[in-house]
Amino acid sequence: MSSGDLPLPFVERLGAVVADTQAVVDLRRYFGIGLPSGMAAFTGSRFEHLAGGGDRPKIADRITAEDLVAVQTLSVTVPASVALDILEGPLGVRLSGLLHAIPRDINMVDADADVVADGSPADEAWHLLCDQYGVDWVIAGKLLARKRPRLLPVYDKVVRCAVGRPRPSFWLALHAALREDGAALHRRLLELRRVAGVPETVSALRVCDVAVWMGHRAEGHACPR
Repeated sequence: MSSGDLPLPFVERLGAVVADTQAVVDLRRYFGIGLPSGMAAFTGSRFEHLAGGGDRPKIADRITAEDLVAVQTLSVTVPASVALDILEGPLGVRLSGLLHAIPRDINMVDADADVVADGSPADEAWHLLCDQYGVDWVIAGKLLARKRPRLLPVYDKVVRCAVGRPRPSFWLALHAALREDGAALHRRLLELRRVAGVPETVSALRVCDVAVWMGHRAEGHACPR
């Protein structure tokens, strides 16, 4: 895919965040690396690691109570009625079937675009969650990112405010951006993770999300709801 096929402002914004030396400081602050005594990491630093992670082989294809708690570390809550349906009802069965069809052990940069395209199992799972009472696009995306942290990104209102609403979708635009120029952005994210001292169990997607979120938040933007 050529650069002419990409939403260039989106790519440029991501590149600027990753290249900014502040990103290293922000990542260390978020994940609690080298903090002074009395200063705590952000609760979101536990999102991917709580109870061993949401993509562990034994539970990768079903949403657990730990997953529902994990999304709370990112300041969202799945409504109780929906949570019960996921844990004990037909909604959980339907989501498990879709999760089974979503690759678990692949990074977004290495996946075909079809894996995150409209009509894919990932897209169907996202829409199914969004159809539930009290579940919006942010909650749905964070729950799926917990289950497939290497493949599906966290995308919330702060990140949307920072990088916009790329077309045809955030997933596809990010997929294209990561693969552009021989996966240059993906490699830069891995290098940023290394320099910041963030564990390798944190995906490149999550490094990108945290860097963008922290940087935009620090600038004091009043992001629309």
